[in-house]
Amino acid sequence: MRVVAKFGGTSLGNGNRVNRAADSVAAAVEAGHEVAVVASAMGSTTDFLLDAISFEADEADEAEIVSMGERTSVRMLKAALGARGVDAEFVEPGMDEWPVITDEHGEVDVEESRRRARQLATDMAAKGYVPVVSGFVAEDRAGNVTTLGRGGSDTSALMLGNHMNADEVVIITDVEGVMTGDPGVVEGARNVGEITVDELRNLSFRGAEVVAPSALTYKGADMDVRVAHYQHGDLMEGGTSIEGQFDNLIDLRETPLACLTVAGRAIRNTPGILSDLSVALSDADINVDAVSSGMDSVTFYLDGEAAERAEKILHEAVIDAEPLSSVTVDDDVAVIRVTGGQLPDESGVLQDVIGPLAEEHIAVHDLITSATSVSVFVDWADRERALGIIQDAV
Repeated sequence: MRVVAKFGGTSLGNGNRVNRAADSVAAAVEAGHEVAVVASAMGSTTDFLLDAISFEADEADEAEIVSMGERTSVRMLKAALGARGVDAEFVEPGMDEWPVITDEHGEVDVEESRRRARQLATDMAAKGYVPVVSGFVAEDRAGNVTTLGRGGSDTSALMLGNHMNADEVVIITDVEGVMTGDPGVVEGARNVGEITVDELRNLSFRGAEVVAPSALTYKGADMDVRVAHYQHGDLMEGGTSIEGQFDNLIDLRETPLACLTVAGRAIRNTPGILSDLSVALSDADINVDAVSSGMDSVTFYLDGEAAERAEKILHEAVIDAEPLSSVTVDDDVAVIRVTGGQLPDESGVLQDVIGPLAEEHIAVHDLITSATSVSVFVDWADRERALGIIQDAV
């Protein structure tokens, strides 16, 4: 089994943790697995180096300076593995074996990085050694050190796992995988055994510090990804398994929606209003397809056939609740959803979606976004034309 193990800064935060990391790699190698290691800077080294740059440094000098954290880590791990009888070699920018290349814009050169990573995998298998690769950093075509940004070590690990045809990427960190909530805030938080890549990316973009969102785009269907705590000391067991992969999809809902808008002068300042309205619809067994809110309104999108019942239910809520003033219904609404793991990383993606619609004079009723999707609401009569325009644009 080929495994890429990424050790985060906390898991390499001191000598004891470096030893624990080396023990886990040595055990996996002893068990017959091919292991490649990606190492972050030890502890808070990167922050320390950045804070120490109290002068005007250009990007090239800054990248060289902050790369020293990862360069130190790979040497520490290589030495610790050697002390355990494991043949290991550190890999950093400037070496022929270095696998992560960026272009003139600082973006990953996918083809060249894939070629180099596959060569690294071939050498690793043929020579039987463990490559210990600097995370976070890269090299441009001119040989200059560059970086992959915050969370770059996660990106390094999943990118290498993808390009090296690894069976599994294990992210070793200071959390018990993905938790049901922040254990520092809520009581009874527990580990989630499995989570989909879409769920995790949405959580990551909304503040969950588990795996960098940009790294998850490299998660393929045939490559397992797992997040585990460094204290377990076992690369092959425990933690949270991340399931599935991102699929780029443009989908038109087959049946029309109705748009029901509840207005009220103080909705945003009245706790429980959204809950009351949602529960009332739920109690009537009416499914809500999507919800959007404004300064003084809440809009529910639901199946057109349920519009009349829903209007009566929401009207009763308007009568009973002082902050609410009125409910209106707009029938025959279509929704087109654009989903894809790379959407948040593509600058101007919203303009790419709605700009061509405006040029063709198609009115957009609403636009709802998440970390991995964009939902565009238009007139039902415009659905086919809008679908074709979006397919051509994205």
